[in-house]
Amino acid sequence: MSEHETEHESATGTGFWADGRHAVNVGQLVMGLAFLGLAAIWAVLAADVLDGDALRWLLPMPWLVAGAAGLLATTMGAARRRGGSR
Repeated sequence: MSEHETEHESATGTGFWADGRHAVNVGQLVMGLAFLGLAAIWAVLAADVLDGDALRWLLPMPWLVAGAAGLLATTMGAARRRGGSR
């Protein structure tokens, strides 16, 4: 896209930024969710809400949730670029 086209789109209010959305960086989304999940697990274990035996099933959860969010963001972005579902 040239500089002239970008100026035209911003002047007319059309284009990528007109609807107030921007592209999602899927890598940052996944790693951010994984970090928040691991921090939440640490907080729960530090507060002695759960014991160390819960780690066996608790530690994979942030990675599964973050991966599912990444897959969802990827498929939603691809569907939006194609023009929606057919």
